[in-house]
Amino acid sequence: MTGIHGVSAAHHAGAEDIDKFDDLYWQSRTDPIVEDDAFLERIVAGAELPVLLAALAAALHDTSALRPELQPPLTPIDTEPHPNGGMTDEQCREASALALSGLKQLRDSGITSVDILTESETRATLGYLTGNREEWFDMLKHELDLAVDKGGKPAWSFEELAAARDFTTLIVGAGVAGIAAAHRFAQAGVPFTMIEAGTTVGGTWAKNTYAGVRLDTPTFGYSYSFAQRSDWPHQFAQGGEVLEYLRDVAHRAGIVDAIEYSTRLLRLRWDDTASLWEATTSAPDGTVNVRRFSAVISALGQLDKPNIPDLPGFADYRGLTMHSQEWRHDVDLAGKRVAVIGTGASAYQIVPAIVDSVSKLAIFQRSAPWMLPAPNYHEPITDTFRWLRAKVPHFGQWYRLWVILTGIPGRAHTVTAEPDWTGAPLSVSRKNQELREYLIARLETQLQGRPDLLEHAIPNYPPGAKRMLRDNEVWSAALRADKTTLVTSGIARFTESGVVDSDGLEHEVDAVIFATGFKPSDYLDGVEVVGRGGTEIHDFWNGDARAYNGITVPGFPNFFMIYGPNVGGVVAGSLHFMLERAVEYSLSAIRVILERGVRGIDVRAEAMDRFVEWVDRGNRAMAWGQPYVSTWYQNRHGRVSQIWPYTNVEYWNITHAVQLDDYELLP
Repeated sequence: MTGIHGVSAAHHAGAEDIDKFDDLYWQSRTDPIVEDDAFLERIVAGAELPVLLAALAAALHDTSALRPELQPPLTPIDTEPHPNGGMTDEQCREASALALSGLKQLRDSGITSVDILTESETRATLGYLTGNREEWFDMLKHELDLAVDKGGKPAWSFEELAAARDFTTLIVGAGVAGIAAAHRFAQAGVPFTMIEAGTTVGGTWAKNTYAGVRLDTPTFGYSYSFAQRSDWPHQFAQGGEVLEYLRDVAHRAGIVDAIEYSTRLLRLRWDDTASLWEATTSAPDGTVNVRRFSAVISALGQLDKPNIPDLPGFADYRGLTMHSQEWRHDVDLAGKRVAVIGTGASAYQIVPAIVDSVSKLAIFQRSAPWMLPAPNYHEPITDTFRWLRAKVPHFGQWYRLWVILTGIPGRAHTVTAEPDWTGAPLSVSRKNQELREYLIARLETQLQGRPDLLEHAIPNYPPGAKRMLRDNEVWSAALRADKTTLVTSGIARFTESGVVDSDGLEHEVDAVIFATGFKPSDYLDGVEVVGRGGTEIHDFWNGDARAYNGITVPGFPNFFMIYGPNVGGVVAGSLHFMLERAVEYSLSAIRVILERGVRGIDVRAEAMDRFVEWVDRGNRAMAWGQPYVSTWYQNRHGRVSQIWPYTNVEYWNITHAVQLDDYELLP
């Protein structure tokens, strides 16, 4: 919709409100609605109706419009989200009339704020949005500022439990996970030291600044429950916007100046006698320091170590080379002959971003990517949305909840395998085959007249077996460009001036970009972690990283991993929810230590094995867990060690409380 230019005034809340709602971005007031009825009708016509009705019900403290017959059906999402949660035309007409009435009431009553909902109001609103899926409610309250029992913020303090105790925690990493850990630990008053190997906060978003970098998940699902920004400029945020957000969150949380930058963790050693972790770190000047901590939070991330293949003759090449995570901003690629090695997520963003400026582009493809339609991938937030977030109290946060809510089941049904499916190895089920045929049809349309490209653009594995990308047709346009050559025969060797493919053809290039991903299976790569009895964690894992709830490892007391093995979501769920829950679970375990006056808590091996068996069973039922599939989700043993096969609700359930029977307490 055009012609709608509502701009929100910055009505920021004070510390009291921020504390009350547990949201660093809490806004106490919105701008008043002054527009006429005709304007409001236009707004309603472009709004996501379930979100608008929920926001109006909260602002008016009246849930009567949330009628059972108008509940969005939440029809399963095969590719793109269904407008209004799949509501019928008749439902939309009735809902639009109610929404228009609600906007008028908001305007005529001069309502510009919202407050905590009653329990009955919360349940009525969540019931409307979820189709009365009560098993989702507790998990969703964690994301709902207005729930009286939101629950993410620690309900206890270190000072109350153990003010006289010498207890300090080391938080390693200041990326998405580390920022969450520092904020929650600060809220609980647990003393901590935070180190970061880089020179700034932001983690992967500070490191990945390549051309075209942006989210491949909707922006509103990529934020903290305690920092619900609502004025995002793009529907899929650019990398710089995400980095700006993370830096701003760290600033608002007051942790920026508490971080020891350019400080790398080298070694951790558990002292069995003292029940302390001995941490060896290197300072910016190269000085090696050894300090002791009661607990360690590893927020080192999952995708961090660049994977650069060992290719013959690479040392002979005299042109420019760089990995996507080590982008050279001092180099202008305009007019240059460029090779991009890889066709995964980073290549998919880099290639369209540079194709118009380079003189020649060679793309080396090992396997083609599956791409989900996302016509709004590069689009800004709509004018209608900007007006709604500026004028309807808490609308942006309700929209965030809607994105998370619809992402609970996500697209898992499209990649769930059927036993003895006859379409293997190209698909894993009837629904997966339907998805395959639909995506192929899109490729056929985009590459019409180019059978040479189409032949190589159709993946030879099931949809969902590897990371699926977002398609607004810029990738196919880049492939079709006259200056582009798609190389699928493989790389034989490098020469001084270029790359020789496996057909013997040399591609002379001025620059080579490695878009070859990372080494995700190597958790804690580069850090020696020695636990009880002198066991080193990598020896314990033997290339198969495992952790109970993705957080704790037997023999490594008071050591907690945030976003560790087997908690990565790919077709459902929220990254921030998973890592926030790991942080909150870690704090709960530390609370046990403090309350019981013990020195350590160590998960039992049988508990971890039980968890791993359950996760493995789930992964074996998905496309990426089939024996004929090869994907980076699997480690060198062939086990899927990266991916969470269930929903956020299951993760909420298993992290809701520390089950003491699963742990040994160290006196």
